Amino acid sequence: MRWPVSVKGVVWVGERVVLAYNARKQWELPGGRLDPNESLEQCLAREIREETALDAAVGPLVGAYVFDAIPQKRVVVLAFGCAASADARPRASDEHSEVALFDPDELDALVVPERYRDAIAHWSPAEAGQLLKQ
Repeated sequence: MRWPVSVKGVVWVGERVVLAYNARKQWELPGGRLDPNESLEQCLAREIREETALDAAVGPLVGAYVFDAIPQKRVVVLAFGCAASADARPRASDEHSEVALFDPDELDALVVPERYRDAIAHWSPAEAGQLLKQ
């Protein structure tokens, strides 16, 4: 059995995290699948740019999960800590109906898969700020 791999980014813009609203009526981390000859980091930077119009710095791996995207479709998700400029404003692409910035205390009211919540919990705005200084 082969499972697709998807790279996702926990992108902090200042003190707020970027989430995209998908067709499954869930908020998810931006990201996607690799193109041929693309590194994980290159893929994630490209996917974030395509889905949110943000230029994000890609940092460390913060989580690896087997995710049931839809019934009978399992995906390996590699989540990376990322950061974008505090004054950046995301815009949605055709892949999502909405892309928005959320304060951490707003996440409880949203439908966000538990694994994405785990990844967000493992990458802080302070760590993202340090990534931008490198």
